[in-house]
Amino acid sequence: MPRASCVKQWRERRPPAKVGKNLRLGVRRNGENMRKGLTLLVFLATLLGAGFGLACHDLILDPATMAAISQGLGLVTTIFLRAVKMLIAPLVLTTLISGVGRMGHAGDIGRVALKAMSWFIAASLVSLAIGLTVVETIGPGVGLHLQAGTGAIEAGLKAPAMSVTGFLTNLVPTSILDAMARNEVLQIVVFSLIAGVALSRLGEKGKHLLTIIEQLANLVLQMAMFVMNLAPIAVFAAVALALAQGGTDVIAKYASYVGGFYIALALLWLALMAAGIAVLGVARQKTLMTAIREPALIALATTSSESAYPVLLYKLEQIGVSNRIASFVLPLGYSFNLIGSMCYCTFAALFIAQAYDIALTPGQIAQLLFLIFVASKGIANVPRASLVVVVSLLPYFHLPEAGALLILGVDHFLDMGRTCTNTVATAIAAASVAKWEGEKLDKSPNAAALA
Repeated sequence: MPRASCVKQWRERRPPAKVGKNLRLGVRRNGENMRKGLTLLVFLATLLGAGFGLACHDLILDPATMAAISQGLGLVTTIFLRAVKMLIAPLVLTTLISGVGRMGHAGDIGRVALKAMSWFIAASLVSLAIGLTVVETIGPGVGLHLQAGTGAIEAGLKAPAMSVTGFLTNLVPTSILDAMARNEVLQIVVFSLIAGVALSRLGEKGKHLLTIIEQLANLVLQMAMFVMNLAPIAVFAAVALALAQGGTDVIAKYASYVGGFYIALALLWLALMAAGIAVLGVARQKTLMTAIREPALIALATTSSESAYPVLLYKLEQIGVSNRIASFVLPLGYSFNLIGSMCYCTFAALFIAQAYDIALTPGQIAQLLFLIFVASKGIANVPRASLVVVVSLLPYFHLPEAGALLILGVDHFLDMGRTCTNTVATAIAAASVAKWEGEKLDKSPNAAALA
């Protein structure tokens, strides 16, 4: 008898009255029908946070009071993100081992991995092309005529030297406990793949262990749902903090830069939607986008893909993406499918070049795009990861590192868009791989209602 996915097992074990409450993150709706309550709460929290943040920025003039408010808001956001990160490693470990263990043969794993990586590479190339085209067309840095200074870049943005050898070496964990402690998703993925394949080779002897791991995955997913009840509070705090500190003036000063980047993201979303429709069809693409709007909003407001991971995994299974596909593709996507981040890196690096009147040759631009493609892999757990990549690239093209200070002030607002894009892109990739694997994604009205 085939084993059900984590979500199916979880839902079957609970009485109907609690399914709507617990699986829908604390929002009840007549029996098993789960409403769109949390999505609405996250949206309202975003609006309220923006209003509160702008009010604080304009009305509170005492620096000590503003510092106290900022500290309180930052504490709420930090606690929420730490609570989510606490669960990412065990969730990836248990779901991926159980998914690969159910997948069976190494050939099946290789086939799914090849399809996923093919999608990731194609999406990455499109992202780089869009970022390049928009920044060269709009020219947001043209006319600034800045002079390179000697001031040092912030210590927090100092980037380690890039090395392909270092990246490949870092793929293999010296200890799975160390990898989990540092939330090194790629290392956890490597360990889980090996463990899952080994588990599938045990045959009947491994079935009992596989069941235990699946139950552990259920436990972690249940814990994640509890934590996600706090999402609206965290979203309110994150948005309020950003606007209380910077206000709208920060965005206004860089209107061309911010607006140009969001134009690039809009074009990237159009490409994503077109690709999704081409693979899934209009009805299934619509169902998918309806289902993932909640994790997309969470990623947008918190600027953290990790905060959206548990809900995204659950939502994909709701619409028919099997656990073996979702638990396999999502962790890979969080490291190899950061197309929003790649688009940003291209846009930001060339903006800095324009601002300092440094013309890059076509060969240098091609080299820049290649380095962004390589350097963006496996950076998901680095704070301000995309900005760190930009800083690490600047010396290669004799661009002043101080140029990163130009974009630091509005980085949070751009991080919102690129993180949301990364989340949506990975969801579409997972659904597409599931479709290629012959899975029939549910496009019934009930599936959409569950979102």
